[in-house]
Amino acid sequence: MHKAVRATLLLFLILMFGTGGYMVLEDSTFMDGLYMTLITITTVGYGEVVHLSPNGRIFTMVLILVGVGFVMFVFTKITEAVVEGGLQAVYGRLNMKKKVAELSGHYIVCGFGRIGQVITKLLNDEKKTFVVIENNREVIKKIAEMGYLFLEGEASNDDMLLKAGVDKASGLIAVVSSDADNVYIVLSARGLNPDLYIMARSSGVDGVEIKLMRAGANKVLSPYYIGATRMAHHVLRPTVTDFIDLTVHGGELGLRLEEMRVSENGEMTNKTVMESNIRRDFDLIVVAIKRSQGEMQFNPNLSTVILSGDTLVVLGEYDKIKQLEKII
Repeated sequence: MHKAVRATLLLFLILMFGTGGYMVLEDSTFMDGLYMTLITITTVGYGEVVHLSPNGRIFTMVLILVGVGFVMFVFTKITEAVVEGGLQAVYGRLNMKKKVAELSGHYIVCGFGRIGQVITKLLNDEKKTFVVIENNREVIKKIAEMGYLFLEGEASNDDMLLKAGVDKASGLIAVVSSDADNVYIVLSARGLNPDLYIMARSSGVDGVEIKLMRAGANKVLSPYYIGATRMAHHVLRPTVTDFIDLTVHGGELGLRLEEMRVSENGEMTNKTVMESNIRRDFDLIVVAIKRSQGEMQFNPNLSTVILSGDTLVVLGEYDKIKQLEKII
């Protein structure tokens, strides 16, 4: 767009040059001089409103030679800038849709408000693939600047969810500002993919969580309730809360609390906690085991068998956790 601005500025300068020339040489008014300049450089030639002296005619011929070619150049640059911008915008949208269509096993984030921004940042930090659905043009510009994949439109629309790959996604997070919109999003997503993991935001109003669960959400969270609970825990159990923060987000202890799913052909499958040697070989603590049916076993004993489909919650150094993930 800067090309169009420069070209427009140059056009203004030549108009002022021609107008000033007629005002000096022919003692014309500003409007008459501007009129003469315009009909001259655009080759319209409706008729002279200023009687030209010999010097005026020489100036007009110079203005024709310089101005006509220059005006054509200016209009060419303006048109080029407009067309380039339009083509880039169209190409950008097509390229974005193509990239989104190729996604699989990704996450869909519906809404890019304050909560959506935090969620996408954490997903991005963890190198997770995701696409954002947002309908606000100004917010879309911000998403594009951050380099995230996005689609512009209503997240509750079936076609939009299909374009976002809801049938191939690992999960969907509905965090738009309206409870009603989140309910519609969950309903649409659940209808399109019965196996999709769906998390939804609740405002905390009575009855909203039940409606979202009935619509098909697997998990419903209220940021206000979580925030209040967290503040209370910091007051009541500050050391415990600090430890959890350090293990979940990483910190000076160098420890992480992480979960990993046990595959059917993994080296730990059908072994007891003792036989797995997770503590000996990786210096990791198995904090809990979540069975595929949803049952959670905290602090499992050494005779507990690790089954295919289980989710292990382990505590230890991040590098060791990554090593275990490769064989589990």
